[in-house]
Amino acid sequence: MTVVKIENVRVLDPIHQTDAVQTVYIENGKLVAETANVTETIDGQSKWLMPTMVDLCARLREPGQQQHGTLKSEGRAARENGILHVFTPPDSKPIVQDNGALIHGLMEKAMLDGGIYLEVIGAQTQGLQGKQPANMAGLKKGGCTAVSNASAPFADDDVVLRTLEYAAGLGMTVVFYAEEPQIAKDGCVHEGFVASRQGLPTIPAIAETIAIAKYLLMIEATGVRAHFGLLSTGASVDLIKIAKDKGLPVTCDVAMHQLHLTDQLIDGFNSLAHVRPPLRAESDKELLRQGVKSGVIDAICTHHEPLSSSAKLAPFAETQPGITAFDTYVAFGVQLVREGLFSPLEWVEKVTIAPATVANMLERWTAEAGWVLVDPELDWIVNKDNILSQGKNTPLINQVVKGKVIKTFAA
Repeated sequence: MTVVKIENVRVLDPIHQTDAVQTVYIENGKLVAETANVTETIDGQSKWLMPTMVDLCARLREPGQQQHGTLKSEGRAARENGILHVFTPPDSKPIVQDNGALIHGLMEKAMLDGGIYLEVIGAQTQGLQGKQPANMAGLKKGGCTAVSNASAPFADDDVVLRTLEYAAGLGMTVVFYAEEPQIAKDGCVHEGFVASRQGLPTIPAIAETIAIAKYLLMIEATGVRAHFGLLSTGASVDLIKIAKDKGLPVTCDVAMHQLHLTDQLIDGFNSLAHVRPPLRAESDKELLRQGVKSGVIDAICTHHEPLSSSAKLAPFAETQPGITAFDTYVAFGVQLVREGLFSPLEWVEKVTIAPATVANMLERWTAEAGWVLVDPELDWIVNKDNILSQGKNTPLINQVVKGKVIKTFAA
């Protein structure tokens, strides 16, 4: 086996809560004792070494939408950007996530083609149609630990309650991407000044908070363990805080772009900033940041959604929402550190040990995780050549960012 020696690198280890400059030896993705048998030596001066990351929400587009991305392209993009464990929502086309056997096949293919551990969130209702509970017992057998209806609406609230009771009985987590369809309707951007000036249909913040409030009452009634993905409003943080203070079994995450970008970016109908939930106001961004800092928001995720160039070539409201996010994830994280929101170790926790804990896979992640060498000072241009993902759809296109993964060490 090959042993890599990294000299004088700042090791950020959230498991042992250490942050120190050390010389380390890595073999097969694991730190090993000092040895003379070294095949490569890397100067780690002013670089960081952190564990591989866990992403709670990314769409890899396979099966069914390979024009946007494949397990091979997106798996490689994740791995080379330091992300080894990826959770994906159950809304591929066709929907295979209500079949335990097919889910197992997807996980195997992701490791074979892309070199990543794919965790598939199962379908909460049959075919995500929101009418009948899916066969959750079969999903659990197939390796699912969580179910979700993704962004598909439920036919009525009775269905939601029945699926929550079913999931609670099986000890599965239910993942909500909270948005009240009766309020969101055909909206595509945050309700604010920019939207009204452009005349675009809006998704008001209350579409999210009403859904969260309703689901929290159901969670309290059924005792199910629940996770709220992709929070986008400051008011949502308050609701989750109240629920946690009450002792409800809830966790939540936020997409990295919501901590940096706002609805100002949609000015001029910039479809690269079209994402769902939408980019919101500066005040929401600040409150979401404080929510992560205080621990009310448990983890950060990429919300990676690669799209082909044609998916963004239409009038704004008709373009597909989504931002390719694997490639800029570390740069955005480094920016949070540079802006003083987190120490390097605090940021590392939010993208490694925290999401692993949320996903109930701390032990497994600890056993499977590798290490990532990051250069927090490296300036690079986000362009089509440098983005490893098949999707080049990011509002950061052609901008200079700071911070990049140099190398991922994993078995």
